[in-house]
Amino acid sequence: MKSHRTAIVWFRRDLRLTDNPALRCAAEQATHVIPVFIHSPDEEGEWAPGAASCWWLHHSLSALDADLRGRGSRLIVRQGSALSSLRQLIRDTGATLVTWNRLYEPAIVARDTAIKTALGDSGIEAESHNAALLLEPWAIKNVQQQPYRVFTPFWRAAVAKLDGLPSPRPAPRRIPGPEDWPASTPLSKLDLLPKIRWDAGLAERWQPGEAGALEQLDSFADEADRYSTARDRPDESGTSSLSPHLHFGEIGPRQIFAQLHLLSPSSDSLATYAREIGWREFAHHLLFHFPHTATKPLDVRFERWSWQRSRKPLAAWQRGLTGIPIVDAGMRELWHTGWMHNRVRMIVASFLTKNLQTHWLQGARWFWDTLVDADLANNTLGWQWTAGCGADAAPYYRIFNPVLQAEKFDPHRHYIRRWVPEIAALPDRFVHQPWSAPEPVLEQSGVKLGKSYPKPIVDLRESREQALAAYEAMKTLP
Repeated sequence: MKSHRTAIVWFRRDLRLTDNPALRCAAEQATHVIPVFIHSPDEEGEWAPGAASCWWLHHSLSALDADLRGRGSRLIVRQGSALSSLRQLIRDTGATLVTWNRLYEPAIVARDTAIKTALGDSGIEAESHNAALLLEPWAIKNVQQQPYRVFTPFWRAAVAKLDGLPSPRPAPRRIPGPEDWPASTPLSKLDLLPKIRWDAGLAERWQPGEAGALEQLDSFADEADRYSTARDRPDESGTSSLSPHLHFGEIGPRQIFAQLHLLSPSSDSLATYAREIGWREFAHHLLFHFPHTATKPLDVRFERWSWQRSRKPLAAWQRGLTGIPIVDAGMRELWHTGWMHNRVRMIVASFLTKNLQTHWLQGARWFWDTLVDADLANNTLGWQWTAGCGADAAPYYRIFNPVLQAEKFDPHRHYIRRWVPEIAALPDRFVHQPWSAPEPVLEQSGVKLGKSYPKPIVDLRESREQALAAYEAMKTLP
């Protein structure tokens, strides 16, 4: 006999039915299950979802509702205070159990802790579960019982615990709902879609929802043996492209590991991809233990760094008009598709923070608004790593040369020619650095630097030397 008549499953960024422990818990303990999504972006503090994330969320919620209806259920949507909404739903339905899957961002941890306490004080049983990570952020500590700050020993410790992971659980065949469903806010009322429809490129590139995630995993699995060699090539489809699906919980890391047999890697490519999942785990480990790093550097020396404050270089970077082709290609790919290849993310971040000497938070906030996979933990780790101020960070003196990076990772010029068509007619030898082309070559190729395509907004060698000098000066400060 089930211990509860009615349970509420509070969906957040776990928008799937497969391997969803909160949903399974509710289905096992209650006769009736009511799936709920509460739109309360203000409760996420200054990191409320950006425009691209909102676009994805709309379509993912629509897909989740369709999946639920296929199992005899539906998604109830509310907006406003999460606690007030849950209390109203409890009054409306007589629910005595509320389940959800944990999130780990600082503002949400504080919110969820308060909600669990408030529900318990009201006599409502509240249970939270782990659906987003292989291991909880507090499950791994070093020999001093402190959180890790370096990836390699962190991942070594994590791998030692992976054999005990439970296998992914299938989606319930049926989800029994109540006789009378509570009222639901129409999804359109959440205003998640852009009023000016700039999202055509996103719709062309992505299929939000659990079905899209599983299809993408199958596609990647067919090519996974190429991952270790192809993952750095933005001109090829060598990455998994699962990051937005992971962020919204349309698929979980245990499912990925199970399908690719990553718990006991049988190839270099699978082991390499496993480490990338490990970096995601490490990012959440860091943000959980060092919550201030969402806005402040982990390396406190960088709090006294004198960042440039001019908006003009930042605007050129955001628009993909820096005059550095690989940088501009990446920023335009981001704007059009809501995504950017990871190698190019490092290149554009290095250019912004080191060549342009612009605060890493400016880049982090732009990525937050434009990426469909905008994840606070990953975004924070990535930007602080590149800027040299985070955990296990790239040394500040490691400054990516965008020309050399482009020559190495876009050797056939396909990526740049796709996203920077203004210079596509240039001969190969000049595509990565059009400013080096003789005037007759530029003219013959229809390129007018400063008119049809910008001249570089900064000298790469000079700006590198300035960045290194500033770093040396910072080291001498008391």
